[in-house]
Amino acid sequence: MQPKRVQQKSPSVTRIAAASAASALVLAAGAPAVLAQDTASSAVGGERLGRSDVQVAPLAGAPALPRELTGRSWLVADAGTGEVLAARNAHQPMPPASTLKMLFADTVLPKFDRSMEHQVTAADLANLGVGSSLVGVKEDLPYRVEDLWRGVFLSSGNDAVHVLAHMNGGVPQTVSEMQARAQSLQARDTKVISPDGYDMDGQVSSAYDLTLFARAGLRNADFRSYCSTRTARFPGGLDKTTGQRTTFDIANTDRLLGKYPGLIGVKNGYTTNAGATFTGAAERDGRTLLVTVMHPQAQGKVYDEAASLLDWGFAAAGKVQPVGQLVEDLAPKAAAGATASTAGTPSGGAPQAAGDATLPPWSRPPVLHGSPGLAPALWSGAVIATGLAVWGTAHTVARRRAAASAASAAPTAIRIVGGPTGAGTIGIGSTGVGGRSHRRLTRRARALLGRRSGRAG
Repeated sequence: MQPKRVQQKSPSVTRIAAASAASALVLAAGAPAVLAQDTASSAVGGERLGRSDVQVAPLAGAPALPRELTGRSWLVADAGTGEVLAARNAHQPMPPASTLKMLFADTVLPKFDRSMEHQVTAADLANLGVGSSLVGVKEDLPYRVEDLWRGVFLSSGNDAVHVLAHMNGGVPQTVSEMQARAQSLQARDTKVISPDGYDMDGQVSSAYDLTLFARAGLRNADFRSYCSTRTARFPGGLDKTTGQRTTFDIANTDRLLGKYPGLIGVKNGYTTNAGATFTGAAERDGRTLLVTVMHPQAQGKVYDEAASLLDWGFAAAGKVQPVGQLVEDLAPKAAAGATASTAGTPSGGAPQAAGDATLPPWSRPPVLHGSPGLAPALWSGAVIATGLAVWGTAHTVARRRAAASAASAAPTAIRIVGGPTGAGTIGIGSTGVGGRSHRRLTRRARALLGRRSGRAG
């Protein structure tokens, strides 16, 4: 039996294998840095917005950023140009709390006329999260759409959100449309699970995305009006004594509204997981700035830090280079035009049915379900009124044509009996004259016949 041969590796092969192993270790060690660099370079709005540290590019004379900024993520930008003036962790996905209601409003608000009424049902108010913020919507009572939106913006009412979502075809349908709207706005950090921003596993957004939602929403006149309203009267229940509907006061929970000079809105929020969140817009000297702060160390500091960033932004205008850009809406021009046309009027309203298939979901007319309300009655009345108007117009035209035909076919002469020459006819034009004119023309004809008889005798 011959001894078994063992193949020996050459020294060169051994050196190559060792070098390959060392290279593999180096690559493995550097992998996180490479991945982080790739993530930053692919950040929406610019590479610097993908970084986790503070991003600012001051020029000569630029003011320093506020010192005490504890928000885990924040951003300040020019709403007009879209330039991001400074940011930290702009794309960090975090629970958004009620600031997600901005996306809900931007998606659903253009679909319903503000004067429309809806009879609230028990199903509309089902499955509200425990501890949800509520405005006080009651079932089996009618509410106008504008009152529901005030409940959303002022009281951050999840009950009002769920009623509007059910009017829009249900919560799953609304969530799907909100996600599609986020994609259209290039808000890629956002994952929608619940339309009201209630803490749900996997539901996240970012300071960058929330700023996009605010910028898009403020282009709608109704959105801008609701988010800037400080106080309002909200419909209550029925008074047991009088049977009349009661009302009560609601106030905007945005603590900067009415206190910070030039503040427009937009939306604040708070949950256990999200901490405090806030997106605001303020106008000064023709410039509008947007600011978003997420999860500072203390709940109340969200307003202080937002205000200090706004102060810095107005002072730094023209003295810093932008570190990124708020991207534009990718919605088709036809859809954007339809949304703008409804947003430009106080009543909002749904787009026309024609061409609905070409519009994105958030611009399509709402789904009308079987619950009582004025929408079916309004549509039926409009159809009936249109039909009556068409019939009346056709009937009037037919009568006028018949009268014109009769006038053209009538005799154009007056027969005069008597006189020296016997019977005769004198043409007087159309017979479409009144009784007085007819008698006057008859007298003239007789006088003319008399003159002719004198000349003949």
